[in-house]
Amino acid sequence: MKKHNKNLAGAAKQAGVIQPVDYAIFMDHGYRGLYGGLGMRDIHERKRLKGKEHVLDHLGSTELAANLFRATQTEEKLRRENVRNKDHAGRIHNEVGRKVRQTIHELGGTMPENLPTAESIKKVESREKKRLKAEQKKALQAPPGAGDEAGGSGQ
Repeated sequence: MKKHNKNLAGAAKQAGVIQPVDYAIFMDHGYRGLYGGLGMRDIHERKRLKGKEHVLDHLGSTELAANLFRATQTEEKLRRENVRNKDHAGRIHNEVGRKVRQTIHELGGTMPENLPTAESIKKVESREKKRLKAEQKKALQAPPGAGDEAGGSGQ
């Protein structure tokens, strides 16, 4: 998602979204479209995240996919239509978000704001790193031939 948000930021910049406050407003337009009028602060609150936690770090696969589709399609539309106005860019981002939401509705899916808050990807990464490190340590400590299926006879 990080890569695609960077690509979206590049397209937004070409469209005149230059200042950080303008970028925040631009992004909020997309979230409001996808989340039925909820902005980033509303989503943060609804997910009951702590102050410094990031919404995008707490998305399950369905919600992540919806946001990824919103980001990629907005980027492509901004570039394809050669948008050069930050207000127009914001309207497009909102429109794409609404269309992604509409598609979810038509398919009978759960609206993104009603999906459960996923465990932080940062916590998952940390836990997996520790698990892999423990497995590597255990493998290095095992006596030679301990993992051989054939009992170490070689036949």
